[in-house]
Amino acid sequence: MAPSLLEVLPLVVVMVAGPQILSAIFLATSQQWRRNSTAFVAGAGLSITLVITVAYILGIGTVGQGGSNTTLSVIILVVLLAAMIDTYRTREEAEPPEWMGKLETASPRFSFRLGFLLLGFFPTDVLTSITVGSYLAATGARWVEALPFVFLTLFVLALPALVLLAFGERAETFLPKTRSWMETNSWIVNEVVIVFFIGLSLSNLLG
Repeated sequence: MAPSLLEVLPLVVVMVAGPQILSAIFLATSQQWRRNSTAFVAGAGLSITLVITVAYILGIGTVGQGGSNTTLSVIILVVLLAAMIDTYRTREEAEPPEWMGKLETASPRFSFRLGFLLLGFFPTDVLTSITVGSYLAATGARWVEALPFVFLTLFVLALPALVLLAFGERAETFLPKTRSWMETNSWIVNEVVIVFFIGLSLSNLLG
């Protein structure tokens, strides 16, 4: 049985929390924001799909059919707890990397490469994508059942650009303020979201 959207939703949060969503916001306020945002999401989609596919083909990990849902919930909970501890531990250094300052003048090629590397090779993202692919393989699910997870992750990454498209000038004023606030308080946002999904994971595990 493949994981439901509700079960994998916490993993989507782990995928985008941190420099991933910040990069999406920065690119949405860049000079070539339409092309950059599209390239960023495309690069992310390619790398996420690639890692999941490799994990699925290799069948990394072993999960028994009977306890598969419980195992997934436990894995998600462990990943979220690790993310919460790491976010708190590094809160004092929680500043955007220097390369983020270059995103305002980024090119679509750079944006594509950034999306590919951030979502495909960032430690928590690699672990999360491998978890999804290996879980599907271990439970005998079809590869295509990973697509809701991939699409939901890409949708979250595309949200800043979609907001800009939908609200125009109002978003052009709002997004830079959001970017500035998140630069200073990103760790608080991450902690609040992670705690919420820890509660959701515990509910799945106990219910």
